[in-house]
Amino acid sequence: MEQLFIDLIKEYGYPILFVWSMMEGELGLVMAGLLSHTGDMNIFIAILVAGFGGFMGDQIYFWIGRFNRKWTLNYLREHRRKFALAHLLLQKYGWPVIFVQRYLYGMRTVIPMAIGTTRYSSKKFAFINLISALVWASITIVLTWYFGEVILNVVHWIKAHWYFALPFGGAIAFGIYYLSHKYTQKKPKKEKTDEN
Repeated sequence: MEQLFIDLIKEYGYPILFVWSMMEGELGLVMAGLLSHTGDMNIFIAILVAGFGGFMGDQIYFWIGRFNRKWTLNYLREHRRKFALAHLLLQKYGWPVIFVQRYLYGMRTVIPMAIGTTRYSSKKFAFINLISALVWASITIVLTWYFGEVILNVVHWIKAHWYFALPFGGAIAFGIYYLSHKYTQKKPKKEKTDEN
């Protein structure tokens, strides 16, 4: 099964990378970096494919927010804390939020959709989104390509010692989820006390 997956990645690597980058992508970028390290992918083509995939994914979310505002607002009602946080970040920091949103766990789909519901310039969003996607793809793929041998050794160690790696990975995933959940929850208001 593992060999079948590797063969599929090697044969259809670029289309898979494009689709993977549209949806979320970090794991796809790491795979692209490793395949570039082993010579099964061209690093420059991989960066362009992943960058364009990430760009297209966020553009789709933005246009959903822009042209289906009513549906989007209903959908985001279920994620109202994240939606409110997205608007707050945009008002406070402006365009840099668009640039870094793909690095914010749990916010990647919410922020473009939330921005789409506003009057923010679609051209400006597209330009910043494109640069951000290319930088995102470049950093991840190049770092993985450079440290490819180290990463492959770690992967082999994990396969051999999965009983250590599984709980450790679970603890990291829980920590990320906990922090993301904590910062998107409504904080209770402090009661005012009368001073005499």
